[in-house]
Amino acid sequence: MTVSLYTASVPVFDQMLGSLGDLLGKSQAHAAEKKIEPAALLQARLFPDMFALTRQVQIACDFARGVSARLAGVDVPKTEDKETSFEELQALIAQTRAFIGSLAPAQFEGGEAREIVTRPGTPKEKRFTGSAYLLTYGLPQFFFHVTTAYALLRHNGVEIGKKDYMGLK
Repeated sequence: MTVSLYTASVPVFDQMLGSLGDLLGKSQAHAAEKKIEPAALLQARLFPDMFALTRQVQIACDFARGVSARLAGVDVPKTEDKETSFEELQALIAQTRAFIGSLAPAQFEGGEAREIVTRPGTPKEKRFTGSAYLLTYGLPQFFFHVTTAYALLRHNGVEIGKKDYMGLK
């Protein structure tokens, strides 16, 4: 059985972004119920040298958009990453889901062999085939940031579990 790049990316990103949105919704409700200042959760870190929750969500969205766009051979939409509230993060997730949902499976055809060049930091440059980019770089990066966001929330007392992480209803 052959799995297309589209099938291995867009539905996975969409499911997990939906989950991330639900996690943020539960976190916002948790903060209100416990009378916790939302910024305490939004700026929470697992360790001082790690990104805060807000940045974890932004980067997860960046990867979902960027990986999907590159595999589909379209321009990567840019965002300013200036979100500072639960509402703004929810809007970013919705915008990201709308973008990846606008991509058609046919746009990914032939993407397995497409050369993808990333520049995560000057002068670093990485070159991948489309398949390697998705499987060894894009998905692991995306899941790292979604998982870290989940861990930050759980660590800070939000009552969430594996079903919440997976987006299972």
